[in-house]
Amino acid sequence: MKKIGILFIALVLALALIFPSATSADTGPEPPPGMRPIVFVHGMSGSALQFESQALRFASNGWPADHLFAFEYDTGIPDVEGSAARMARLDAFIDEVLAETGADKVYLMGHSRGTAESFVYLANPAHATKVAKYVNIDGMTATALPGGVPTLAIWAELAGTGATNPPREIVGATNVVLPGEYHVQSATSAEAFAEMYEFFTGEAPTTTDVVPQPPGQVRLAGRAVFFPQNIGVGDATIEIWEVDGATGFRKYDEPEATYTLSGSGYYDGAWGPFEANGLKYYEIVILREGFRPHHFYFEPFMRSDYLIRLNTSPPGGVGDYLDRSPNHSNLVITMDKELRSDLGGVNDILEVNGANVLEAVTNITKSLVGLFVYDYHADGVSDLTQPTWLHMLPFLTGIDLYMPAADPPDGTISVVLTPRDGGGKTQVVNVPNWASSEDAISVRFTDFLQEIDSWIEYVPRQAPGQQGRW
Repeated sequence: MKKIGILFIALVLALALIFPSATSADTGPEPPPGMRPIVFVHGMSGSALQFESQALRFASNGWPADHLFAFEYDTGIPDVEGSAARMARLDAFIDEVLAETGADKVYLMGHSRGTAESFVYLANPAHATKVAKYVNIDGMTATALPGGVPTLAIWAELAGTGATNPPREIVGATNVVLPGEYHVQSATSAEAFAEMYEFFTGEAPTTTDVVPQPPGQVRLAGRAVFFPQNIGVGDATIEIWEVDGATGFRKYDEPEATYTLSGSGYYDGAWGPFEANGLKYYEIVILREGFRPHHFYFEPFMRSDYLIRLNTSPPGGVGDYLDRSPNHSNLVITMDKELRSDLGGVNDILEVNGANVLEAVTNITKSLVGLFVYDYHADGVSDLTQPTWLHMLPFLTGIDLYMPAADPPDGTISVVLTPRDGGGKTQVVNVPNWASSEDAISVRFTDFLQEIDSWIEYVPRQAPGQQGRW
């Protein structure tokens, strides 16, 4: 029988007293005024992940999780699907959202290239009538409202170099510049959320935090997809394991849940919902016959998250170009908020086994949200003086760092992020040192910093003077 700590038992009992009427994972505030379903359209190399944090914030303010959607498409080159087919699919997607929710119209949001896709969609009057309001995030400019739809245009103040962007606008829209924010950050930040929420509802949100749920009410779901095609991975198995947060190693001999996948379309690869615990750490692994297992590690999930994406490489994808050996590990580290390492600037520090891997990309001149950390040339030698050739990919870079590995793993790789605006606080994910010849590893950081026990701060206090902790 699995052992549960005395502290956790006390927490569960206390929550049962405080939340006696909580009967589902999505119990929360009443829906806000003017609530309609939201459809998010991502940008280049993107997916639902760029809407993940905002979906959590909308849900924290009473927006039902079943009214939050992301439309995904292939951003690879060449454009295999084609604009006409994509617009037809987006229109069908919106029709399904309207039918499923019973709403008269949707709120549409586009980020980066997703704004161009949204402009094309709204240019068709029949499409524009299905959209009540539109949010344009750091993308297209225009001399008139797209499709005549009321529009909020959010602009990042900073360019990839750190220099200030030139003024941009959509004439007739509400134009808002987010001070000190970069391109991807402008889609995922708390400041952007506050603008979106007020534009949709006419009032400020109750909170811009991701409000934690009682740990046992957390549910997780998402898709396993090929990057950047955003199509299902085909025949596969998903296993979810509880792991030791201090080591990344699995705690038990059997997975907590197993899901069977099939299909390689834009809506395939779906798994869940999994009944998680918001205080625990999990590994999610994709198993495909003839391919290396791909292990994904996360910070604990504070509230239900239905937009998790497990991005893996298709045959011939970028993952096939990372040097492999039985002696070293390869890591993919992602976060949907630009990582910065500017000479003389206020920098993020991203340490892998104690080495700040951002040293290799000092003076970043692009929006960097993903790093391939691996032993370039598989020579057992690290070089943090410059990035590898993978730096030429949009939003990504390569780092040459030797991380000793074994099969089976015999040690832990420590990944520690000290975000530039976190007041010295850290985000930590520990993973086993899987050998790159046999296994792939991904680490996902949230783009917001809230400590694991911060959910306790939202628990109603039972008596004067109680400090909100157990």
